[in-house]
Amino acid sequence: MNKAPEERQPPPGPEGLEVVRREVVYRGFFRMERYRLRHALFRGGWSPLLTRELFERGTAAAVLLFDPALDRVVLVEQFRIGAIHDRRGPWLLEVVAGIVEPGETPEEVVRREAREEADCVVTDLVPICNYLVSPGGTSERITLFCGRVEAAGAGGIHGLPHEGEDIRVVAVPRTRALGWMAEGLIDNASTLIALQWLELHREELLRRWSGSDPV
Repeated sequence: MNKAPEERQPPPGPEGLEVVRREVVYRGFFRMERYRLRHALFRGGWSPLLTRELFERGTAAAVLLFDPALDRVVLVEQFRIGAIHDRRGPWLLEVVAGIVEPGETPEEVVRREAREEADCVVTDLVPICNYLVSPGGTSERITLFCGRVEAAGAGGIHGLPHEGEDIRVVAVPRTRALGWMAEGLIDNASTLIALQWLELHREELLRRWSGSDPV
């Protein structure tokens, strides 16, 4: 019988992992590593020797751009190789996002990317969460925010051409974005999480942003 959540025992922790071999099998813009390892079992003892591949993408940061005065969100639409087999085509509606480079903070990344990808200035940031994107195969973590912007006039094509970016900015009423989510037109994790968070916390966010100056 499964235990109730409050009775959950803590997992073994770092001492429950033994890495026998680690090798880099591909190095490009990203990196692929292969591990030979064993780990402690919940029932006691150790697993057999396992082989696992790990896609090393580093860490990223993303931000849902929201105008509380107009009740509009600013999303970006761009080509994504991971959606190449999608029946609707490989262009996704997303929140603004970028890779965290050495020496940068997630807050600095989303402010920079908001300017580069959407030509928007973020005047306040509220943390949403930090999560593992797909821990079955990649180490990537994303720090997710909601950012205050002015959406009037937001639109156009943006991005850095030398990085191959071709990004269309879409500014829509919050309710329309929620409708797109319900219809399955928005189907990537960061955007789904951020829109759901906004729906849960919008009243609190409006009180916060109406009671203090932008920072």
